[in-house]
Amino acid sequence: MKERCTAILLAAGVGSRMRGVKSDVAKQYMPILGRPLIWYTLRIFEKSPIIDDIILVVGRGELEYARENIVEKYEFCKVDRLIEGGRERYLSVRKALRLIEEDDLTRSNRDGYIFIHDGVRPFVTEKLIEDTYQAAREECASCAAIPVKDTIKMVGKRNVVEKTLDRNVLYAAQTPQVFFTPMIIEAYKMLEERKEELEEKGITMTDDAMVVETMLGRPVKLVTAYEENIKITTPIDLEVAKLLAEERRRDYL
Repeated sequence: MKERCTAILLAAGVGSRMRGVKSDVAKQYMPILGRPLIWYTLRIFEKSPIIDDIILVVGRGELEYARENIVEKYEFCKVDRLIEGGRERYLSVRKALRLIEEDDLTRSNRDGYIFIHDGVRPFVTEKLIEDTYQAAREECASCAAIPVKDTIKMVGKRNVVEKTLDRNVLYAAQTPQVFFTPMIIEAYKMLEERKEELEEKGITMTDDAMVVETMLGRPVKLVTAYEENIKITTPIDLEVAKLLAEERRRDYL
């Protein structure tokens, strides 16, 4: 029997690395083939039989815009809650998790699984959603990732190379990242309590898997993903996204 699965889609970024792209809207709402970028992400999670409901996290002051121009316009029925994000990514995730923790969704997800996904990764697939879910059922935590292709150098002072890392054991993390509900809630509670201590030590949590690894010491199972599952961050990424969407145009009809 499938456990209840809630997707937290993070679309609260300000697009600081989109310099040079003229747009009246944030990057998650920029048009690709006539539809907002976030539409492509929502569409896959809406279609997936694994996903039961969605918490869509948007930027400050964007609630009405997202509700009218995204959720209602395109009739995304699985969007259970639409909330504003925090100043930082981890605060956005914590706000969404608090809704689940306090049973503030239409249906409770206290013992299911939580998917956390970048709203600007529009080319996630139903298969990757399925694969990360199955991996999380095995280990309680999973993360989409791809093997690195480049040689990675670790540098010290003055950018002098200290070590060349073995790329055969290195992966670049993507999303979705999937967690057993009580586990990810507990990990973020601990992060909230220890945030100042970690900052003093220079430790920054760069993804949700790292929060679980650091706060709970729990293993996270990697699921091999694919290069097309890109995060749209720069103007070049946006052009690549347009090409990928054009290749898949028939899927969007």
